[in-house]
Amino acid sequence: MEYSLVCHSLYAFWSSPVKKKLILLSIMLLVWVYMLYSCVGYCSTVPSLVVDGYRGKETGSAVAKRTESSRMDLVSRLLVKPQPWEDIESDYEEPSIRTASSRDLLNNELETDRADEWDEMRGEQQRAPEPGAMSSFSNGSGSKKLPQAIIIGVKKGGTRALLEFLRVHPDIRAVGAEPHFFDRNYENGLEWYRDLMPKTLEGQITMEKTPSYFVTREAPARISAMSRDTKLIVVVRDPVTRAISDYTQTLSKKPDIPSFESLTFKNRTTGLIDTSWSAIQIGIYAKHLDNWLQYFPMDQILFVSGERLISDPAGELGRVQDFLGLKRIITDKHFYFNQTKGFPCLKKAEGSSKPHCLGKTKGRTHPNIDPEVVQRLRDFYRPFNMKFYQMTGHNFGWD
Repeated sequence: MEYSLVCHSLYAFWSSPVKKKLILLSIMLLVWVYMLYSCVGYCSTVPSLVVDGYRGKETGSAVAKRTESSRMDLVSRLLVKPQPWEDIESDYEEPSIRTASSRDLLNNELETDRADEWDEMRGEQQRAPEPGAMSSFSNGSGSKKLPQAIIIGVKKGGTRALLEFLRVHPDIRAVGAEPHFFDRNYENGLEWYRDLMPKTLEGQITMEKTPSYFVTREAPARISAMSRDTKLIVVVRDPVTRAISDYTQTLSKKPDIPSFESLTFKNRTTGLIDTSWSAIQIGIYAKHLDNWLQYFPMDQILFVSGERLISDPAGELGRVQDFLGLKRIITDKHFYFNQTKGFPCLKKAEGSSKPHCLGKTKGRTHPNIDPEVVQRLRDFYRPFNMKFYQMTGHNFGWD
């Protein structure tokens, strides 16, 4: 009797359509969960199986040691404090060449330069590549190489503009930030430097720009030790205008600095120029070039006119493309003149279909300088300019 009652209850329960569906769904869910769990467990072992198969000849202890080493390396990478990295358009800090004084406030321009770098970086981030413009580099193709060409100077000469223009060329890949490897980070080694570079394909040129190299005494020997075939590009500009632009940059970040006139002279009465002030010293191009010619022949150095880069960007870019052995792809059609900025802008920047001008840190209005001071500086630079014209075989027309 009891057995019949139990059977009847089970039959009544199973005969209900709703309950029957619930039971079937529960069974299917359990089977699905079991299969998923089994798959995850199996897939997690695949990488180690592949590696172990590849390392078939290694002993178990060797694999264990490598695993432990990898674990410790990962922990150390997570705990280590990231190193600061100098960014876009630092225009650099000129190494001090005299004892400390009140005027060294101007020579200590690292913080000012970094502020400009961050402004440039924000501009780069806002100009993110459009989805349709992504290249094959996004999938990891290509390899990182040491640069075959470097823009080595000069500060406030137009190096950022030149680099941005060159990046339009499909056969040029350039790191946007200034590595400062050959002046500030040389102790990090060439592998560290190589890792900063973008990936390139066969036939493409890797480039970087750090304007401080031109006035860094050790830079020529260090670059030559990396590769004697490195091509060097120097953007030069009227040294008087360059000095005022240099001062204007610092003034924008440190409004309480002394006047341009007081910094220019050691003694205003005698008219003796203070060549230890970096803004003045950088413009003595012949002196710095002499250091580079001890390690590189003149035909490996191209001098770009900062003035012509504004008035005729396509013409100067043509010379640069020829120097790099590239087809002239960047032409007049890539530029338009921005009346507000006062210099040319790109109709289409790298990785974008939109026009692009340099950031707000470029094209600052210069302060009014006493004409007598400007003339005294022109007189001071004239013999150095003549020597520079003679060395390069090109008259830049600054006098």
